Amino acid sequence: IFTRTFDFLTWLLPMTNNFPKAHRHSFTQRLLDAAFDLRERLEEAHLRKGEARLERLQLADEALARVRVDLRLAARWKWLTDGQYHHVAQMVTEIGRLLGGWQKVTT
Repeated sequence: IFTRTFDFLTWLLPMTNNFPKAHRHSFTQRLLDAAFDLRERLEEAHLRKGEARLERLQLADEALARVRVDLRLAARWKWLTDGQYHHVAQMVTEIGRLLGGWQKVTT
């Protein structure tokens, strides 16, 4: 999950430079904040055990949900091409699957 999240951030950051300037300091910042929150919560979960780990995984899941919504909006507004959206949706789906698996074994 750490490698996939790193790959996702590596893809996302330069992609947001193509978003309209008028929205780079609002929408783009929210999207990037959610993406980096996801990564940070995963790192925090890795360093904890039991309930504390599960709590961080739930926070990571919430951040991932925010990322999904923001990416859907970016695609709807045509800031991402269909191909770009398809690619990033696959990345996010895989991260979600890995996160769900980690949550199951932690419960």
